[in-house]
Amino acid sequence: MIAQRLSRQRGATAIEYALIAALIAIVIAVAAAALGTNISGLFSKIGTCLTTPSSCV
Repeated sequence: MIAQRLSRQRGATAIEYALIAALIAIVIAVAAAALGTNISGLFSKIGTCLTTPSSCV
């Protein structure tokens, strides 16, 4: 009886950790997508400034 209860607790703990890991993965994916767009725009602006410096004044 005690062994069954411990087994259920371990299963619940494993599910909780899996949910936390999934949430962290989603947050990382969303942050990477948002930062990727911003970084792409920044590099584009830098490239424009390097080719035509008068446009960056």
